[in-house]
Amino acid sequence: MADFTIERVYDYRQEAPPAGAVFMVDRLWPRGVSKEDVAGAEWLPDAAPSPNLRIWFGHRPERFEEFAQRYRSELDGHPERTEPILTAAAAGPVTLLYAAKDPRINHALVLKNWCEENLTS
Repeated sequence: MADFTIERVYDYRQEAPPAGAVFMVDRLWPRGVSKEDVAGAEWLPDAAPSPNLRIWFGHRPERFEEFAQRYRSELDGHPERTEPILTAAAAGPVTLLYAAKDPRINHALVLKNWCEENLTS
């Protein structure tokens, strides 16, 4: 199985980047982060939840379970959006960068789990 990690973009340290491929997986570019701050990371805004789903979720904990189901359905319907991630994961470790504050309820966690499941399928 591939080695997937998720990391908050605000904690990312370019001077000590993780091994393997790094992807920024937010649809919107995070405030206060320059492209130079994450040089070497590929931005995949289409791998993030749709704008309507992101707005509906609003990072409300009580909506996370349903959000995860809806987001997984979006990913199932458009697997091409994750192709760069899955291709990189077949070759080595992958880090997914996200901007959300809560490490327990965010789309990167759902995306990581979906990728792990679909890499072996």
